[in-house]
Amino acid sequence: MKKAMRQLCAPLLAMFESGVGEYEYKKSHRIILIVLGALCFVIASASLVVTMMTGEAAGIIPILLFSLTGLVCEVVGLLGSDRAVARIWKRN
Repeated sequence: MKKAMRQLCAPLLAMFESGVGEYEYKKSHRIILIVLGALCFVIASASLVVTMMTGEAAGIIPILLFSLTGLVCEVVGLLGSDRAVARIWKRN
């Protein structure tokens, strides 16, 4: 299942997994990235609820931004290599 998901998300993962040389990776970086992604999804959900209650179309912007940020964090955190996690933290 993980292999199929990696193939599906290959274009996104390729941006972070490219590069050569050393990188600094800690297991805590992956855990924090996954938690950050979950928090972004919570904020996007709260924004969706408030947008639906108020009916304001401008609420789409934070929903999209936090949803995309959460998606990238979760994909890299759950499916990405150690290099991808280190690169998203800018630790080369």
